[in-house]
Amino acid sequence: MSAVIKISKYLLGLLLVITFGLYLWFWAIPVGINNYINKVTVQLAIDSPELITSLGLIDNTPLDFHSGKLASYTAQAEEESLTVLRNARVGLDNYGPNGLEGQELLSWEIAAWFFDDLIRSSEHRHSGYLVNQISGPMVNLPQFLTDQHQIVDSESLARYVSRLKEFARVIAEVKVRVNDDRDHGTVPPDFIIEKALVGMRAFSDASGEQNALISTLPAKLEKLDNISEARKQALTQEAIEIVDSQVIPQYQEMIELFEELLVTSNHDAGVWRLPQGEAIYNIALKSNTTTDMSADEIHQLGLSEVARIELEMGDILVGLGMTEGTIFSRVQTLMTMPEHNFPNTEAGRTEQIAYLNKVNDQLMDLADKHFVTIPPQPLEILRVPVYSQDSSPGGYYQPPALDGSTPGRFYINQKDTADNPRWKLPTFMYHEGAPGHHFQISAAQLIENVPLLRKLSPFSAYTEGWALYAERIAFTDMGVYDDDPLGNLGRLQDEMFRAVRLVVDTGLHSKRWTREKAIDYMRLKTGLTDAEVTREIERYVVWPGQATSYKVGQQAMLALRAKAELALGDQFDSRQFHEAILSSGAMPLAILESSIDAWIGQQKLK
Repeated sequence: MSAVIKISKYLLGLLLVITFGLYLWFWAIPVGINNYINKVTVQLAIDSPELITSLGLIDNTPLDFHSGKLASYTAQAEEESLTVLRNARVGLDNYGPNGLEGQELLSWEIAAWFFDDLIRSSEHRHSGYLVNQISGPMVNLPQFLTDQHQIVDSESLARYVSRLKEFARVIAEVKVRVNDDRDHGTVPPDFIIEKALVGMRAFSDASGEQNALISTLPAKLEKLDNISEARKQALTQEAIEIVDSQVIPQYQEMIELFEELLVTSNHDAGVWRLPQGEAIYNIALKSNTTTDMSADEIHQLGLSEVARIELEMGDILVGLGMTEGTIFSRVQTLMTMPEHNFPNTEAGRTEQIAYLNKVNDQLMDLADKHFVTIPPQPLEILRVPVYSQDSSPGGYYQPPALDGSTPGRFYINQKDTADNPRWKLPTFMYHEGAPGHHFQISAAQLIENVPLLRKLSPFSAYTEGWALYAERIAFTDMGVYDDDPLGNLGRLQDEMFRAVRLVVDTGLHSKRWTREKAIDYMRLKTGLTDAEVTREIERYVVWPGQATSYKVGQQAMLALRAKAELALGDQFDSRQFHEAILSSGAMPLAILESSIDAWIGQQKLK
């Protein structure tokens, strides 16, 4: 996977501490491992105005040099980023690991693995689909502009208009990259092209005040009394003209290019279809699991977990009096029962989000009994934007800004509320909110006296592994399903979902499964709707290996807990174990194991 795609995937929305890094870079002498890693982190981020805005600390201040700009998406910019990475990795060896101990040694180990991973993942230049149905500039930047660019006064509104011009420039650069990828044998499968076209057409068909880049402005401007009405109208009209005359035409050109690609593409789903596809997938697995597990090992783990979870789901269904048919058919029956579903109307969507807030509040009432640190950052639950709901996953989490300008956000896809019956929503909430992503990522922001990288969450096996572990302890430790077998069925269905991911991801990319075979397998084993399964399988096609991180990470954390319980016996305290997992931030799983081993040793001395 290319450096630009890799860095964007891992860090967009997660680089939340750049201001402090900027101070260190410009004013502090880079002596010591912490300052060196801080300097490198800023070097990696400084050329991305989007990353700096996602932090929310220096926008609209005298230090604001970036919020009227967007990053470069050229091949040259990617090569420059890769050069910075390589030089940074060489320089890191001047600061360790010899002579380091404790947190400084941990910082060196995490940074070394991270830089090596980024470099390794950039070895194959034409290894991903820069434009697809779920990510990349054509999807991410409209939401970035509407959700993260803060409009607080006349100047920030003018900078928004400037960024609209920049967006047109970015699309032109991306189009060059797509052509270059095509010339080197990298073209998305036909079904990915078709879904990408759906999203791009939906965006470009809305012009003038109807386009999302414009329709979101009135509500923001209405709250501001420090801009004259004439200024508001003038800049809004300028924004409309830019969208209509520059942005939409660029979308239309990209649409034309993708229509051409569709003619020559094929239906093969796996990354094996690309030049050096096997090597690309092996690197993706290492990057996403932070282990050396092979595709075959991951596939077999998935099959084993699927079999175990299937038995547990069967027991619950029998207990509910549902004994006839396959597990799939019985779960499907439950999912379609009207009493379990919110109406697929605006009122129903509002009610569904209100229910999610209630579930999160109830969990938070139990949190201090199981966690030492309770994140102070708020959580907001929002609908996935309508313009991207057709190709978006069921939901996702966006971290809070450090300055409080934006809270943590859980976006739920509400295109069809039947995708998430009431009994499935608690586990969804525990994964994205407390004690899942919101706890883990917010806790990472609170870490003190460590490099910036330690405050980030660039290790998918850790972050997703924790969120899946959190789903489990809501059941085993917190007892939320003691009187709710349907809710526990929802938990197991979600765990089955993650176990199936191990099977289908490796099936698609290593064992050359077709898209349809993967869809059929996931639908059979999970009981999810056709639409939801299709969205998920097509996500795995464009993000090879990412879907394996959840279950591999969860299994590693459960193994560490079992190890700690065995070693400590009556001394084991789950609150302190969770603090040990979360208090040092995300890291590769092997490094996490060493960290927990050290914690176990410390606990024995108490």
